[in-house]
Amino acid sequence: MRNDEEYMRLAIANAKKAADSDEVPVGCVIIDKNGDVISEAYNTGEHGKNAMEHAEVKAMREAAEKLGQPRLWDCEMYVTLEPCAMCAAGIAMMRIKRVIFGAENEKGGAVINGVKYFESATCNHKPEVTSGVLKNECGEILSTFFKNKR
Repeated sequence: MRNDEEYMRLAIANAKKAADSDEVPVGCVIIDKNGDVISEAYNTGEHGKNAMEHAEVKAMREAAEKLGQPRLWDCEMYVTLEPCAMCAAGIAMMRIKRVIFGAENEKGGAVINGVKYFESATCNHKPEVTSGVLKNECGEILSTFFKNKR
């Protein structure tokens, strides 16, 4: 099994694909209990037909379809940016075992910032959370993308 940094590098590669497509560069990878990558995705909400096409949502959908099950109990998610409230709710609904993210999202994050969804009384599943994995690399992709937009 790979370590957190190796899986995060795969998520970063997906974030770079998003940037190359002029999308907000967020990438996500989901692994199963054996450490096998079962889905990879990146944001497509800006130029697609649905603003909710965040990397996490797309990766969870693909993983559930691939496994043929409605929940992802023994799976772990690697994402380059702290999930927003929508994605955090989806993570809880899908019963992801562990969430590992790189850069914090002070404005739109909902895990350790903002509403802190997993600490909410209405949250029905709290995954294990690890933050800051390759945070500088993850943050730099976003900073460069938005700097180039200005």
